[in-house]
Amino acid sequence: MEFFKMAGSGNDFVVIDNRGNTISNRKKAAVLLCNRKFGIGADGLLLLEKSRSADIRMRIFNPDGSEAEMCGNGLRCIMLFAVRQGIVKGSRINVETGAGLLEGSVSGRKVRAQLKLAGKPQKEIKIPAGGKTITACFINTGVPHTVIFTDDIEKVDVNGEGPAIRYHRLFKPKGTNVDWIEITGNNTIKIRTYERGVEGETLSCGTGSVAGAIAGFLAGRVSPPVKVIARSGEKLTVSFDRELKKVYLEGDILTIFRGEWLGR
Repeated sequence: MEFFKMAGSGNDFVVIDNRGNTISNRKKAAVLLCNRKFGIGADGLLLLEKSRSADIRMRIFNPDGSEAEMCGNGLRCIMLFAVRQGIVKGSRINVETGAGLLEGSVSGRKVRAQLKLAGKPQKEIKIPAGGKTITACFINTGVPHTVIFTDDIEKVDVNGEGPAIRYHRLFKPKGTNVDWIEITGNNTIKIRTYERGVEGETLSCGTGSVAGAIAGFLAGRVSPPVKVIARSGEKLTVSFDRELKKVYLEGDILTIFRGEWLGR
């Protein structure tokens, strides 16, 4: 079975054209393929499938086998994959996702993808955890994100502090992703993310980058477009109008290699 390895600012994926339903047990495939010791290794499995309402359908599965509604970097990867493989003609593309129909465009390695907010952002929530009360912003950018401001992002113990918030009773039953952001300029933030489903810190998170940029905007500390510096050091651009109706994530996508999965 042919697969591609792709990455968006360090967020890496196994990408497979599954229009022929080559993979029927998607959850099992995600666990096998994403395993970094006995599989290919990735933050998620992206399956390109047929759609009746868009050019293609994207399904994203986490390394633990759970299916995510959305993934910003994954969406940008699958858009580039569809265009490069000739599945979609031209540079503009519409994708069916678990978070609705989303559009984007491809120019070389640069991919710009639309994201939609689900519900109204909560500018300030209180989370009792670890013997203290954490003040955060909650934003659903297709998947839930809890955003915490910090003065020094390097001092955050992401893998140590993340699980208590990710599994907190306030976010039951599905939990939340957790982001820490440091404001570094009028249009720039740094971000680190504990990702639900990966259950650890990733080098980048597209939906988290959007959540972080919007949280900074709602707090009156940044203005769009916002440059987001991921843990990988790469920069993403988050653009949005002040009503948060038109939201876009933009950055480069890397196609790392193509291979054949022999199975086991």
